Amino acid sequence: MKPYAEVIGDPIAQSKSPRIHRFWLDQIGMDADYRSFHVKPSDLAAYFDDRRDDPAWRGCNITVPHKLAALDHVADPGDVRGSIGAINTVFRGEDLRWIGTNTDAAGFHAPIAGLDLTRQPVCVIGAGGAARAILFALSKLGVGRVTILNRNPLKAAALLATFGLKGDALPLTAPVPPARLLVNASTLGMTGQPPLTIDLAPLPEDAVVYDAVYAPIETPLLAQAHDRGLDTVDGLEMLVGQAALAFELFFGVEAPRTRDDELRELLLA
Repeated sequence: MKPYAEVIGDPIAQSKSPRIHRFWLDQIGMDADYRSFHVKPSDLAAYFDDRRDDPAWRGCNITVPHKLAALDHVADPGDVRGSIGAINTVFRGEDLRWIGTNTDAAGFHAPIAGLDLTRQPVCVIGAGGAARAILFALSKLGVGRVTILNRNPLKAAALLATFGLKGDALPLTAPVPPARLLVNASTLGMTGQPPLTIDLAPLPEDAVVYDAVYAPIETPLLAQAHDRGLDTVDGLEMLVGQAALAFELFFGVEAPRTRDDELRELLLA
């Protein structure tokens, strides 16, 4: 049986990960596969139990709502639980253990690596698994005050404390602060999810709006930012960045990034 990896979540139909990984596998001529698999929260333990006995399984990417719960089913030698607190990738380590890690933080940072956020105010929407990775990355960049908008402000306040960030935890209905960077780390605005209702008027002219949602690519949030002439980063950039790191963990070779423009066209088709 050919080696394979997959992405799991609930829902999962929106995932573009199979297209990304299959594109790269085709480019390098590797006889392997990458697929999606629908896993409900009640079936997560059974999923890992089934896959452990499959020698062809190279691991999986993890999307909502399993990024926290999956930690209970894999080894954590890098103490991701104690740092980010959520995983998005499981792979086989050298000692044959299944290891959990998180490639979201690096995937998030790559598109804004040239943006100086030192002591700059940031606003993050959401407090789930993706937000944990994003806040972890922000904590390493020396940002200024961080405002988290979330349905449950208490949960958001706990995350600020976890990552040693100064700022405010406010409900989703609160106005956006004049942030240099605004990041939607929630599923709001995703196809099949509730819309993200937000007014970007308070943002300064040099603000960057970053939406981690990639289905659709042009979310209402990004459309509003474009109407204001603000710089934007869409969810595809973060998705491809984190996928490249996972691809190497699964298949033992670097993802061929020289044809990213062609890959993007494929994902947008």
